[in-house]
Amino acid sequence: MIRGLPAAGLFFFSAWLTMIFWGIIAPDLGGRTISYPMAMLITIALWLVVSPLFLIIARQRNFTLIRWNADRYNDQC
Repeated sequence: MIRGLPAAGLFFFSAWLTMIFWGIIAPDLGGRTISYPMAMLITIALWLVVSPLFLIIARQRNFTLIRWNADRYNDQC
């Protein structure tokens, strides 16, 4: 559970940034601003699409940094 806390915090921060940046560019494009719950919906949709792509790319390139961090974490437990 503790390992997921930074990701949860990052999710809420990403949703907040989405809402802020959407509010900046929407009037220039003739659109309306979005609420925080809508920003959360957009953020989770993007995360659900981007995270599997990132994992596929990471596995194909065989990133050693990810494996090194996991080994280091397991050695400390």
